[in-house]
Amino acid sequence: LQVAKAVRAGEVDAKTRRQIFDAIGFTFPNRLLTSRQPPAGCPEHTFQALGLTLLACFCTDPELAGHSQILNKIPTFNDILVSPCNPDSTSMIDDVYQCLSAVMATARGPRELVTKGTVSALCQAYVNHSYGSDRALTLLLGLLAVAEAKCWQRDAPHLLAVLGKLSDDFLKAEDITKFELCDVLPRFIPQLPPLTQDSQGCECLHRLYKGLANILGSKLSQSQRDPALKLAACLVQACGSEWIPAGSAGSKFLALLVNLACVEVRLTLEEPDPLEAEGKKEVVTACYVLIEMGIQECLREEKPLLEEVQKMQLMRIMEEAFGAVIFYLKQVKQEELKDPFIFASVRILGAWMAEETSSLKQEICELLPFLVSYAKKHCKEGTTAASLSQLEVVSTEGSGLPQDALRFLLPGFCHLTAEDRPRDILISEGAPALLWEYFLRHWEVLISEPESLTLLTSTEMSLQTVCGIFLNLVVTVPDLIRRDKTFSSLMDMLLKSLPLLLPKKDHLVLAANFTTLGLMMARILASSAALQGQPAKEFFRATVSFLSQAHTAQAAPGSHGLAVTVSPAYASAWADISELWLLGMQALAGCVPLFPWLPQAVLQARWLENLSQLLTRVAPASVDFELISAFQGVLVELARASKVCRDVIVSHHGGEWANLYGMAALEQCLAEQ
Repeated sequence: LQVAKAVRAGEVDAKTRRQIFDAIGFTFPNRLLTSRQPPAGCPEHTFQALGLTLLACFCTDPELAGHSQILNKIPTFNDILVSPCNPDSTSMIDDVYQCLSAVMATARGPRELVTKGTVSALCQAYVNHSYGSDRALTLLLGLLAVAEAKCWQRDAPHLLAVLGKLSDDFLKAEDITKFELCDVLPRFIPQLPPLTQDSQGCECLHRLYKGLANILGSKLSQSQRDPALKLAACLVQACGSEWIPAGSAGSKFLALLVNLACVEVRLTLEEPDPLEAEGKKEVVTACYVLIEMGIQECLREEKPLLEEVQKMQLMRIMEEAFGAVIFYLKQVKQEELKDPFIFASVRILGAWMAEETSSLKQEICELLPFLVSYAKKHCKEGTTAASLSQLEVVSTEGSGLPQDALRFLLPGFCHLTAEDRPRDILISEGAPALLWEYFLRHWEVLISEPESLTLLTSTEMSLQTVCGIFLNLVVTVPDLIRRDKTFSSLMDMLLKSLPLLLPKKDHLVLAANFTTLGLMMARILASSAALQGQPAKEFFRATVSFLSQAHTAQAAPGSHGLAVTVSPAYASAWADISELWLLGMQALAGCVPLFPWLPQAVLQARWLENLSQLLTRVAPASVDFELISAFQGVLVELARASKVCRDVIVSHHGGEWANLYGMAALEQCLAEQ
């Protein structure tokens, strides 16, 4: 007991503590912890208190803090934290916090604390305002920093209670505490589960909204505004704009938030040394998150939070902020390219280019060489995703591939390749080869990871957008397709990939992209070696299968007849693929005269018989002009190229239904021959 007293008085150095441990080991403190009978005339927890003092002493040695004999005491530490505290037991609680802090600092510690229930004990200690509750909060912040997802999976109700108390304090505070809480609160706002899913979470969000509205509506110094903007960005990342109420107060707040973010971006990035100040990058990155929400809200048509006038004002203010982002990116030096802040700046510019193509066109054209070389660097080096997490607020939605600066630029590039000047710059900077490399890598991810859904969604979206860019190039610069080796590699890959992709019904939009892009390229590259072999025949069989199965006959609502309708398998994706289908039909028609064996593939699929049957059964009024025109285009080319096809059309009353549907070109073609 003298030893314990000496230890408690803090009279021993590290070496002496180790000697004490070597002399008494864990057995003695273990016995003290389990002894329930105190010495005569002593407080009830005397032995327990002494045992904890010894453990706290041992824990100052990092090697001992991670020892299984300490880790298996975690449930005991938790029990003491949640037990009613009397004045005699404060030293015990101090010792428990010392032990828990030491365990937390070890490699295995955080995982052990989470799985052994310490999070809920700390939450209860904080919410009940028990002795040492400020230390409970510090430990919780530490655990959430290293294991946020696990903490929320196991202890969501307890963590919500802490968030409830913090948000309540935040709303009521009228002093410096309000700003200090802006730094603490982001750690308690989970990405999952969504706070908007339950009433307690919604109440917390409403208090945070009101507290932030109070802060941001006042005159503030820089040091007060920065944490508030970071808290708002954190809420946007977790809940989008759902935490901002509809109505005039909410729309004013949202406009103010985006406005402040734009001003901050301009003030910072237009400076000669914009990011020298400590913590500036985190603040500007938070502003990027708020601006991205601004872009989305300005485009939102369903239940918009903003009025039209507000949208127009914000678009103007955001344009100025993006002018500053471009100005900043133009100054970036080679050695700074690995900085996650550059990535965040490129990403937000990509979000703007995806939606707003008419503004800052000149400036964006001037920046394109940098953007392409930056994306190339990322693709080559595979910058680790870990470096991105250095920034407090940076979007972590999975791209699956860490080097994915290009993913955020693709939608903007898709718009720009439809216009002459930016398209020429992108081509001269080597964008086609970069896009091909990227396309191939994402295709490999898609076929190798059939399970991971979030990964697949973003991978698939990227593949679809790259197809869109390639389609623009095929339509606008066919010469490039003929002379650039990139496109013969792409053609080769599409020939082999479509037959694999088509049977997977959940990838229909991508299959539509592959079909149409492949057919349009095949028209240009018809004489190339790749299009002479077996893979080409299988590819065309797959395209015929995709195009021919898109329509069926169904009972027309409100009448006894049948109408043409989209096949059930295509219905859910039709909004995304209808234009691709029409383009694909035109391209197929263009391919028929170039590939002598193509009519045979159509005959094998019995498409002509099925189409004749469809057009004979349905009411002509149910078939719109675009569809008639698409069918006619293919039928005319088949009838011209192949006597067998022509005979099949004629024997299935082709002359009659061609007349019925006003297919004059087909009628004439059948009559001529």
